[in-house]
Amino acid sequence: MAAVQTVPGIAQGEFFGHPKGLFILFFTEMWERFSFYGMRALLVLYMTKYLLINADQGMQLFGYQYIVNFVTWFASTTGVEFTDPAQRIQFISSQIYGLYTGFVYFTPFFGGMLADFVFGQRKTVYIGGVLMAIGHFMMASESMFFLALLFLILGNGCFKPNISTQVGLLYPEGDARRDGAFTIFYMGINLGAFLAPLVCGTLGQTMGWHYGFAAAGVGMIVGLIVYHFGAKYLPSDRMMQRAAAHDTKKEPLTPQEWKRIFALVFLCVVNIVFWAVYEQQGNTLQLWADQNTDFGWMPTSWYQSLNPFFIFAFAPLSTILWAKQAKKGKEPSSVTKMGIGCLLLGVAFIIMIVASKVVAADEKGSVWWLIGTTWVFTMGELYLSPIGLSLVTKVAPARLVSMMMGMWFLSSFFGNYLSGVIGGYYGLVSKDTFFTLLTIMGLAAAAIFFIANKPLRKNLGVNV
Repeated sequence: MAAVQTVPGIAQGEFFGHPKGLFILFFTEMWERFSFYGMRALLVLYMTKYLLINADQGMQLFGYQYIVNFVTWFASTTGVEFTDPAQRIQFISSQIYGLYTGFVYFTPFFGGMLADFVFGQRKTVYIGGVLMAIGHFMMASESMFFLALLFLILGNGCFKPNISTQVGLLYPEGDARRDGAFTIFYMGINLGAFLAPLVCGTLGQTMGWHYGFAAAGVGMIVGLIVYHFGAKYLPSDRMMQRAAAHDTKKEPLTPQEWKRIFALVFLCVVNIVFWAVYEQQGNTLQLWADQNTDFGWMPTSWYQSLNPFFIFAFAPLSTILWAKQAKKGKEPSSVTKMGIGCLLLGVAFIIMIVASKVVAADEKGSVWWLIGTTWVFTMGELYLSPIGLSLVTKVAPARLVSMMMGMWFLSSFFGNYLSGVIGGYYGLVSKDTFFTLLTIMGLAAAAIFFIANKPLRKNLGVNV
């Protein structure tokens, strides 16, 4: 209880050994991720099976020609040639997917600045949630497709870094529960991601695309309602704390703070490779699920529920493992954990290399290829993503914590865009060549983490 009382501006009380505010943020993020992943589960299928086919036949889409011109220019400069219209549409869809999923992680850097210097974390979360809800409902109109994506990108930029930052604000400096809190919070993210394809994917593929997108919008509104009525359990954000203390002075960064910032920047650069490979699950692996996997009676978009299911099934086990290792003084450092995460990511796609040699291009193979691959890279995700979120709140200067959280998500921007660029070649090279490239990228990132481990720990702090 004492730990909760030391945090300014928060209602007292704990639940399962953590502040009640953690579970408010858990369910807020769960519903926001429900909306995001519900829409993402349908995005590539919607474009390749309906939207872009009709757009080529004369449907008027806001901004469509600009996107096509850009993708056509990119294809021509990289020597890509299409042998049939389906290849062209898949290539364009992959580029749009990469641009969208990239930019939703580009804007959090600026959303973090907006919170740190203008509105504070709480108000910026509200702004982001409202923008995203509008964007999801705009998806009901085909002509507004790209404008809807813009609203979702801007909204996510305001929402994403500031909801994560508030998890760290629940705990005073040095509180040993922080890593565990982010693992719990990460389970909330993935509970929403698990439910989203089952609801939005099923509605979109069986009743109509727009029913799936509308369900995503409803999820975002529910998340805002949870956040609003649970606000009394949340800490005052940094701007509120400084205003209460009448603290208006601007302190320059210390040399040690600069070292930590540069170390975080390096980590973010290496993370780009992880996300470029990992995000193939919503792009080319979804296409493999749809074209080369026998799902029986199930909609193929249900594949998107595998990864989050594994997260909340195995996250508690990873926490128990690390706790046991910590008692023996053998728990890996945060940087080492990230290296292990990249190693597992690379190993996962070896399974797909084998699958591509066993399953013919015009056949549907066992779902176990995808299950095995997804399980392995999900274990890698557990070693990298929640650890990184926790690390940012530990070492970032308090007055810049939202902006630094936005910088962490900025690595996902470059990774997601690179994911789209790489995914564009899925139909242009052999499948085993494609999956071999992903394997090499994951293993190379792991090697960088392991080599840079000691100097990074020195700059970040020996206890991370």
